[in-house]
Amino acid sequence: MTPLAKILRAQIAATGPMPLSDFMAACLMHPEHGYYSTRDPLGTAGDFTTAPEISQMFGELLGLALAQSWIDQGSPARITLAELGPGRGTLMQDALRATQGVPGFHDALSLHLVEASPILRAAQARRLGKYSPQWHDTVASLPEAPLYLIANEFFDALPIRQFTRDGDGWRECVVGVQDGLLTPGLTDSTPQQALTNRLSDTRDGDIVETCAPASAIASEIGNRIAEHGGAALIIDYGDWHSLGDTLQALKNHAQANPFETAGEADLTAHVDFEALAQGAAPAAHSRLTTQGVFLERLGITARAQSLAKGMGKATLESHVAAHRRLTHPTEMGSLFKTLALFPKGATPPPGLDS
Repeated sequence: MTPLAKILRAQIAATGPMPLSDFMAACLMHPEHGYYSTRDPLGTAGDFTTAPEISQMFGELLGLALAQSWIDQGSPARITLAELGPGRGTLMQDALRATQGVPGFHDALSLHLVEASPILRAAQARRLGKYSPQWHDTVASLPEAPLYLIANEFFDALPIRQFTRDGDGWRECVVGVQDGLLTPGLTDSTPQQALTNRLSDTRDGDIVETCAPASAIASEIGNRIAEHGGAALIIDYGDWHSLGDTLQALKNHAQANPFETAGEADLTAHVDFEALAQGAAPAAHSRLTTQGVFLERLGITARAQSLAKGMGKATLESHVAAHRRLTHPTEMGSLFKTLALFPKGATPPPGLDS
């Protein structure tokens, strides 16, 4: 049993079963034993690898897409360039390198990073220190200015609630203790006002997940973009509509039991992009587009061919594999989706349709 599991077991014994959202929040961000509070989770030595760590092309193309949106909106003189959950800073480093030749873009931007992990903040400072980044605990403290934002694999790590339909009511997933172990269970069936609209497209036994923190963050982003201008690129795995149990734990690049690895595995769930789009009103949103299609529209194949010139055999094989992993439908290309937010009446960022 992990150290955090012992703490949660004692808490449950004192106060009763906890909602899944509270369990996830503790597992990820407990100040002493939380997953993101205690380690760098990325890369071969960690538990998972994100797109920016696979190839520089990912961050380069996203940076250029935001720079083009900045140009399309009249090249405002002062903007906030922000990333949510920037990992080691790799994506933003690549984005800033790729955009340094865009006239006026770097002069206009101030860099802001929303990051809760002190370990990852230190990694970001090493990569991005020359750009004088400012760190934030929440989106709410970002400046009131035109906002150009990237959120890659950020929303999937926010705590979810999970409900199983039972007639006209819903039974919520809670975490209790059975035989000394943390164990998921269900509450009695009760009506859920927020899920009334899901009674028409679900059946008994169907599972629906909600994420109030995601909707609140989308609202903050959408309001800033609607008022001041800008664009947000949200890339994550999920779909337009939540349906089914998508909670998963990753440890050492393999699936793990979320309830046996408290604080020692990454916990994520699929993103409900429809909820993000609704939360971001009054900003406009693009059509949901697969990552592979989005990157191909941005020119990733041409960029890959350019980078390939002069590569040795081993480097070239790795480079080709990275391109495939990012774009191919059987790898990340279809699982991951892209949604953009932008002002109503403005042009969507490159690679996306309204």
